[in-house]
Amino acid sequence: MTDGDHRVTVHLDALLEERGMTLTELADRIGITVANASILKNGRARAIRFSTLTAICDVLECQPGDILRVS
Repeated sequence: MTDGDHRVTVHLDALLEERGMTLTELADRIGITVANASILKNGRARAIRFSTLTAICDVLECQPGDILRVS
């Protein structure tokens, strides 16, 4: 496996839509830039801090498995 290869998919789009929330609002509420939230949402992030994942789960009232899946 090379550095950029992985099978983790990010499902923030669906969660945001279900909750009627924009990416900008999520970024503001969890304390990250919209650019970094977009990188995460589009599956281009190389890593995510547990504190960021926890904040996302708190705001979206979900579990990490609702956001990240291995395909």
